[in-house]
Amino acid sequence: MPIKQIEQNVIIHIYCIFRLKMASRKLKFGIFFILTASLCAGVIYYFSQSPYKEALITIHELLTENKDLKQAITNLTKEDQIGYAKIISQEEKDGVLFTTIKFVETARGDNLNTILEKEFTIEGDIFYFDALIVKFQNNMVTDGKAKALYIWRRIFGEKMAPERGFVIEEPGTEPLRYKDLLEALPVEYSKLFWSNIWDLANDPNKLHEYGIQAIYGDALYYKLIKGRIYIFKIAPTGLFYLEAIPDI
Repeated sequence: MPIKQIEQNVIIHIYCIFRLKMASRKLKFGIFFILTASLCAGVIYYFSQSPYKEALITIHELLTENKDLKQAITNLTKEDQIGYAKIISQEEKDGVLFTTIKFVETARGDNLNTILEKEFTIEGDIFYFDALIVKFQNNMVTDGKAKALYIWRRIFGEKMAPERGFVIEEPGTEPLRYKDLLEALPVEYSKLFWSNIWDLANDPNKLHEYGIQAIYGDALYYKLIKGRIYIFKIAPTGLFYLEAIPDI
């Protein structure tokens, strides 16, 4: 066989092998593409089904479109007494006065039901009781009446920096007093609401968009006297105040 023909045969053979490899690669790529597309479609379908679909909702959708949330806020009853504090001991150490109080938070609608009880000791006898107040506009409720809720933040003395105060409710968590407020909503929605409500305080434009009139901190300060009970109260308008009565 002539050398030239041999060379042609070799070239043809190499070309055939190359085409076979390319076809094999295309086949593998095609199979990989089909499997990947199928997997993505499966994941999308999986998370689109309840309860996983609930995790995909945004705070914007929750606050502007969710009817169950609006109904829950509408169901906020008029609150009066929300807890109390009283001195349980006072003592001087090296000429410095220290005061220990018992702080009690009561259940919504039942002032005799204690849901939180803690003791705090500060230097001196002037206490600051810090809370976050959330006021809702009429378009956020279904009955057109003003509603407000509060979240306890911390307690501190006049000789303490606020950021060093004693934490009452952890930021971003569901307050004990409102643990049943959003029971009609999926758990994911409830977590989304409470985890974002703190951050919204720093965005006035979004507050208005979402039907929230205001979110602001309010710290009551009072010189506590032994033998008295100090009752914390809140009005539907968000007014946060304190009354003192004799401890009998």
